[in-house]
Amino acid sequence: MTPGPPVRAQLAPSALAVPEVWAGFECTVRRAGDSYLDQIVLTGHENRLDDLDLVASLGVRTVRYPVLWTRTAPDPTKVSDWSWPDARLGRLRELGIEPIVGLVHHGSGPPHTSLLHDSFADGLAHFAGEVARRYDWVRHFTPVNEPLTTARFSGLYGHWYPHGRDETTFIRALVIQCRATVLAMRAIRAVTPDAALIQTEDVGKVYATPALAYQADFENERRWLSFDLLCGRVDRDHPLWGYLRWAGVPERDVAWFAENPCPPDVFGINHYLSGERFLDERLERYPEAAHGGNGRHRYADVLAARVCAAGPAGPAVILREAWARYGRPIAVTEVHNGCTREDQLRWLHEVWKAAVTLRSEGADVRAVTVWSLLGAYDWNSLLTQERGSYETGVFDLATPRPRPTALASMVRDLAAGREHAHPVLAEPGWWRRPERLWHEPSAVATGGLGDVPSERRGRGRPILITGGERGLARAVARSCIARGMPYRIFTSAELDITRPEEVTRLLGTTRAWAVVNATSYGGVDDAEGDPDSCFRSEAEGPGVLAAACAERGTAFVTFSSGLVFDGARIDPYLERHPSAPLSVYGRAKAEAERLVLMHLPAALVVRTSFLFGHGDAADPATRALRALARAEEVWAPTDLVVSPTFVADLVEATLDLLVDGERGVWHLSNGGEASWCEFARLSAEHGGWDRAVIVPCLQAELAFSAPRPRYSVLGSERGAMLPPLDEAIRRCVRT
Repeated sequence: MTPGPPVRAQLAPSALAVPEVWAGFECTVRRAGDSYLDQIVLTGHENRLDDLDLVASLGVRTVRYPVLWTRTAPDPTKVSDWSWPDARLGRLRELGIEPIVGLVHHGSGPPHTSLLHDSFADGLAHFAGEVARRYDWVRHFTPVNEPLTTARFSGLYGHWYPHGRDETTFIRALVIQCRATVLAMRAIRAVTPDAALIQTEDVGKVYATPALAYQADFENERRWLSFDLLCGRVDRDHPLWGYLRWAGVPERDVAWFAENPCPPDVFGINHYLSGERFLDERLERYPEAAHGGNGRHRYADVLAARVCAAGPAGPAVILREAWARYGRPIAVTEVHNGCTREDQLRWLHEVWKAAVTLRSEGADVRAVTVWSLLGAYDWNSLLTQERGSYETGVFDLATPRPRPTALASMVRDLAAGREHAHPVLAEPGWWRRPERLWHEPSAVATGGLGDVPSERRGRGRPILITGGERGLARAVARSCIARGMPYRIFTSAELDITRPEEVTRLLGTTRAWAVVNATSYGGVDDAEGDPDSCFRSEAEGPGVLAAACAERGTAFVTFSSGLVFDGARIDPYLERHPSAPLSVYGRAKAEAERLVLMHLPAALVVRTSFLFGHGDAADPATRALRALARAEEVWAPTDLVVSPTFVADLVEATLDLLVDGERGVWHLSNGGEASWCEFARLSAEHGGWDRAVIVPCLQAELAFSAPRPRYSVLGSERGAMLPPLDEAIRRCVRT
């Protein structure tokens, strides 16, 4: 391989001992057939200029930002519409934020061209020149994001347009994108000679059994091909020269890159957990969906973290390989993980530590980029299915305005050069825990994992859970296990939450960083005959817990109920609506809210309603589901309208809010309303049970001791955090 020319002296290393923090908006415009999926539209960023002020609030001063060819100049016969990028780049300039302008992001260009047409390269170069002339103050560009990855998904796997499934289509798409990058930078530098190329690529790693070592070696060489082409390194001595010629690339097309090298000024390394794969010919070990092959061998292609005994290599190994191969400035240009909140923190923390370590070893690591500021839609299917499946980013879009998550606090600290401390960071991410393994563990014959064992758990401070005899508390504990958060759970017999000295002592000995109060008196009707016990459990106890947490600086969550309302409304109750309980139980819950927020204004009070899926026999939803499963008669009122809430969803959202440090009253339910009777019918429908056993009635016919609000549906002005009700019922009755 021949070395390329020296890179331009751009983006000088930070004077700090740590990398800079950059940020970015997921901005893919995916074409499938003649259908387009636009992340800028899906996230609402298209219509929110003040999203850029959110970037500034993080302390970030460099952002990857789209001025996309497909959106700005989709029709060459018409005048380009610059109004959107004009406003956004202008605002970034006002905020003192440097943009790295991207022109194509996983797209195939406007409808008149494609990744397989020479017009793609020429057209992008023309557009790039227009961008450079219009924004002559911009110095950093990414003409084509992840060309090799886009070529794989569009030309080899058939996911995106033009839906190729062969090596020839894949390589042609890659060569054309790389040629487009060279021509685009040439056009940009004709206007701005010192413009820098920040070239991104998704760099993964492949491991394999001995029989498939050759395939892993090939893929581990191929992952660098876009960079090698741009650097002019691909000649007859390159390991993939024969492959390129076999795939039909004319020799003159490869030689063109050596004659017109355009080495990146910064090599942008995007690394995702899904990019580390394991190949295994033992197909019987894996689900059929993982089966594939290369024409020579049939094999399963699975996530390395789920099968490799040593675990994934991780970002440090990938960055070290990039630095060793090119010896030029590098940056992590995307950091995102579609997972639970604490694991998003852990992933960013691991990548950041890797970058800091590489920098301390002498590698020129310029930055770490927090990607998907606003989250992303449908990437869990590689954008092949439009289901509206949302992955939260630094900001959460489940709220009326983008809401900063725990990641935002972490980014602010890192951008300011501060260490970030959050209790969940004491534990490893799921990819470093023993339960990551879904298949029989395998040692690898190739890939060079190194010594990366699954880390030990239990080092961190726990979450203390009260009410351990209740299904809700047990559900919180199960979620803590799944999310790698240590916990201690106590039944009411083990911990009397009305005794301040007992609570204080336990907080001290456990060193809990948070308390989740799931204690419950029990039956709503029973409380009418025993108000003192109900108030002790439901009001006095939470007040004692809140006061103790306030004294120690411990986070606190408690659950309340839609029964704090009187049912007089005809539309959903919001967090700001005043309580007016009808029953003893409702009054106790309302008093608990008052006491908790008086002692600890930073407490999180979660109001919810009509819980199902947690197994507490005292609750009407549980009784109804069990009776339906046994084909027993179910009397179900039609005049009690509630917000049925699947406990599994409730717990996940509550823990997310806890990790985020949210406070005050939140309404959490599964985004719908139903009478008790409608809930029973929906459950029967999804469970395949006989609806004939459901007996519609009025609440008066059931002789309840406690009055109930006829309408206690919960809405929220803070955010719709839970999945739709119909989906929740389906998941509940089928698991």
